[in-house]
Amino acid sequence: MVQIDSPAEASGESGRYTLRPGTLAAVVLAVCLSQMALSVPSLITGLIQQDLAPSSAQLTWIVDAFFIPVAALELGFGVFGDLFGRKRLLVWGAALIVVGSAVAVLVPGEGSSTDTRVTMLIIGQVLSGIGAAAIFPTSLAMVAAGTHTTATRARGVAVWAAALSIGGFLGPLLAGVAAKIHTGWDGTGNWRWAYVGVLVIAAASALLSLTLAQNSAAPEGRSLDWPGQITAALGLFAVLYAVIQGPESGWGSPQIVIAFIAAGVFLVLFVFVEGRVAQPLLLLSAFKNRAFAVNSVVTLVGMFGFLAIMYSTSIRLTTVQGFSPLKSSIAYLFFGGIGLVLLPLTSKLLERYNPRWVLFAGLTLIGVGGLWFAGVPASDRALGSIVGPLILAGTGSGLAFAAMSAVAVNALPNHLAGMASGATSTFRDLGFAFGPAIAGAVALGQAAKEMAREVAGNPALSKAYEAFQAAPAHAPAEQRPQLEAAVHAVASGPLGANSVPATVTSPDGQVIPFNPLKDVAFDALSNSYSHAYVLGGVAALVAAALTLAAGRGGPGETHLDDDPRTLDDRPLDEAAGA
Repeated sequence: MVQIDSPAEASGESGRYTLRPGTLAAVVLAVCLSQMALSVPSLITGLIQQDLAPSSAQLTWIVDAFFIPVAALELGFGVFGDLFGRKRLLVWGAALIVVGSAVAVLVPGEGSSTDTRVTMLIIGQVLSGIGAAAIFPTSLAMVAAGTHTTATRARGVAVWAAALSIGGFLGPLLAGVAAKIHTGWDGTGNWRWAYVGVLVIAAASALLSLTLAQNSAAPEGRSLDWPGQITAALGLFAVLYAVIQGPESGWGSPQIVIAFIAAGVFLVLFVFVEGRVAQPLLLLSAFKNRAFAVNSVVTLVGMFGFLAIMYSTSIRLTTVQGFSPLKSSIAYLFFGGIGLVLLPLTSKLLERYNPRWVLFAGLTLIGVGGLWFAGVPASDRALGSIVGPLILAGTGSGLAFAAMSAVAVNALPNHLAGMASGATSTFRDLGFAFGPAIAGAVALGQAAKEMAREVAGNPALSKAYEAFQAAPAHAPAEQRPQLEAAVHAVASGPLGANSVPATVTSPDGQVIPFNPLKDVAFDALSNSYSHAYVLGGVAALVAAALTLAAGRGGPGETHLDDDPRTLDDRPLDEAAGA
């Protein structure tokens, strides 16, 4: 049974904790905030590329620095909320996002080195990621612990998932609007305004949670389990580091091999520890519940597929095709906004049907959308040409977010709500982290090889590129810094080469050839990101197939309405209704 801080905060039958409108409002804003903070960088990668001139690996780290603490710490924060109160984590999570956003806003200007500026932005992303790691599992646990029937659980989870989707398009929209503000920072430094917006919303979220949210906890059977938390965090960090850094350092390089070995060692130690402690961080017997076990795998694979598609779209629109962040944010209106439109339908579907069927439908739509994307060439710059796949992927994500969350929290008894939400959040965000890292590695690695082949096989192009590289040495002193920055950007990889224009206009109006690799980079990126879309689409379809196959003839076919007891009363070995 869920414990609360004071009897005055209880409502509903038998004095048990029941989700109130004020708490739900605080949860919705906190989840929306976290997803906004997660998605903001995806729409300003082009501006960050132009302002900071990071390498392709650094640009990937800027995006994934948020995901790493989220994926590595969510299990632990699920326990912290159960033990010390979930309201506190909502407040402190939002406060950390305030601090992380402030660090991003304070990234220095052109007077500092690229490495210094990129490092500071990554630190801001990490701090915000820690805040989001506290919010994601805590917010879902508050919904699960406060809903005690199938109908109320379905509505609560649908609202929570809709908030996730809304944040997914409000973040890019905020980034797009912020990019239009041309005061405060020179050049392309206006990307910082997006973090100003996140900072303000985070402060509002912390205040709302502090004043309106009920507190809840479930300390019975839970403990800090430091060995489990440390081994899980180190293992997940090591595998994420290897996946993100592998394309830059080389998959066979010593540091990547060591990282993969360390990941395996720590994750094996985690399983060993969890099987022997009295109150484990993650109850391994929960995976005997087939609904919970299969949902964990499906969540990881399916969300990898969705983020591969979403990340590829952000790179396609902003960095490859050069759309403004505001215009590009229209795509995210489909990715996330459809979740809000579908909210009444999603709630009804989860209430009336097995969530597994809803999850299957959502993942199938995501997969088909990804394969459709792959067939639309980047040379087609009309937004109308990608509306179809955007609608499919957006509709699918809206259904999948809600269904996978419902399966996870329905599969286990209510007193394990924190663990169930922490586990599903961890698998979801691992998929989110792997999506950009692996899709980016596949696309950028292939594009770099294609560019190298083109330069090596075209003597005229090779000569033009050598002349471009030598240009700063022969330029007047006042032009040299700009030229050096352009040469550095082109040398950084396909994304940098595509960001530097092929021609420039002289003071007397003459058009002068400048970057000889611009068109080569564009063509290479166009081809390679088609393969990234295929990768994401196939992953989502594989997850859909697993969802369908796993339920045949087993306890996953039973719907919760078949059990006359409430969600609180089911023992672990019977809680397989999802």
